[in-house]
Amino acid sequence: MNRPKKKKIMSKYGHHPKDTGSSQVQIAVLTERINELSKHLENHPKDDHSRKGLLNLVGKRRKHLQYLKLHSKDDYEKLIKELKLRK
Repeated sequence: MNRPKKKKIMSKYGHHPKDTGSSQVQIAVLTERINELSKHLENHPKDDHSRKGLLNLVGKRRKHLQYLKLHSKDDYEKLIKELKLRK
């Protein structure tokens, strides 16, 4: 992911302009990377190294989502809706 795209995500989901560590920002950045890797794997189905990286990212995002759900239910539901993660 390129830097301007990441900064845009951080400014949209962060609590302040330089917020890089909050769960909302990390979930949004991970989601973007997951989407990019998913598109890559559609074109390159035998790329097992990228597939392993994708599974690691999904696991990290899941842990951040669990943390956010436990500590801030409102933020969790808002983020899920904005990122369209659950149906």
